[in-house]
Amino acid sequence: MKTKPIPHRIGIVSLGCAKNLVDTEVLMKQLDASSFQIILDPSDKDKIDIAIINTCGFILDAKNESVETILQFVKAKTDGHLQSLFVMGCLSERYREQLAKELPEVDVFFGVNELSRIVERVGGKFRKDLLGERILATPSHYAYLKIAEGCDRHCSFCSIPAIRGKHISRPMEEIIREAAILEGKGMKEINVISQDTTYYGLDLYKKKMLPELLEQLAGIPGLEWIRLHYTYPDGFPVEMLEVIKRNDKLCKYIDIPLQHINSRILKSMNRGIGKQETLDLVTLIRKQLPEGVIRTTLITGYPGETNKNFDELKEFIGHCRFDRLGVFTYSHEEGTGAYSLKNTVPDKIKQERAAILMEIQQDISLELNTGRVGSKMKIMIDREEEEYYVGRTEFDSPEIDNEVLIPKESKNLEIGCFYQALITAADNFDLYAEIED
Repeated sequence: MKTKPIPHRIGIVSLGCAKNLVDTEVLMKQLDASSFQIILDPSDKDKIDIAIINTCGFILDAKNESVETILQFVKAKTDGHLQSLFVMGCLSERYREQLAKELPEVDVFFGVNELSRIVERVGGKFRKDLLGERILATPSHYAYLKIAEGCDRHCSFCSIPAIRGKHISRPMEEIIREAAILEGKGMKEINVISQDTTYYGLDLYKKKMLPELLEQLAGIPGLEWIRLHYTYPDGFPVEMLEVIKRNDKLCKYIDIPLQHINSRILKSMNRGIGKQETLDLVTLIRKQLPEGVIRTTLITGYPGETNKNFDELKEFIGHCRFDRLGVFTYSHEEGTGAYSLKNTVPDKIKQERAAILMEIQQDISLELNTGRVGSKMKIMIDREEEEYYVGRTEFDSPEIDNEVLIPKESKNLEIGCFYQALITAADNFDLYAEIED
């Protein structure tokens, strides 16, 4: 009796945040080591034997995207294009039993910490000697570096602790080893991520070790930009600002989700910080890093947010004039602290408030960008499009922040290289530039 050959073509779809993407990259390396052919985001489902979907289950929109994607592959399997379909990640962790009942076409639902089981289930061998190695889904010049899993915060709107568990810091030597591997492959930019980067080290070393970690990362010769994401305002390690200030490799970029400014709402959100402390922290960051930028996110429509609270939020944006700002509408998520609160703000009002905040931010961003015209800035080229090379400054994270557009007829530029640019024009969220000789 002949045994059925192991399928060699695996299509992988990665949804959600950069932290999820890192998990996907680790999985791709393991599957590649078992001689599978990996196809990321397969457009032709006829060309793969197995599909693996890494889902997001954070808020309603992300859950809907994940479910829609699963259904597309369920249809492909039903139509005979796939032999097997597996689902992993946050949505699978959060709703595994429910999904298994409603989508029996999916062979197995895996959680967020079951990469070894996935590899073994498709017929491969999980290799511990490959820990720290990945096949990158990002361009070859930048990558994300995850320094911890889970979160010990219990923000009332957030389901991550229930999905990902408690905060677990990775040993510093393991992180540095992985960063060195990336640098050895030609990596020039590292984006440091975890659910709460400022908490790093407290569980392992009994004190916050992010400043020391940044110092060590900056000591890796080939890295030119090291960017820090997802810092937390309560207990913010202010000594880190001095580390960033004195080291040219550390981007003068503080990503600090503040979520709101009204003290009552911040208390209900369980953020551990009130209005005045928030304002004081923003002032301190600006004083310590006068040439830097602050990126933040805000939530509209949290339960009990009144018109007056929203006016306070508008005033906050106008006063602080954040360099980069994202706005989300509150998502009423089961299993979170806020789920017991009455969802009092209608969806239409949530959306209207978010749009108003972004209109205010658009004007602020245009003014700040216009102030850059005539200045010279170091930029990295990410890609080329029909008319422009598209780059970024150290003040912009990939895919979420502003970009710098350079006309293609001006010079031949290399993707992943740095150039000195003269900023010639600006619009709401982008800069235009010429490369200097």
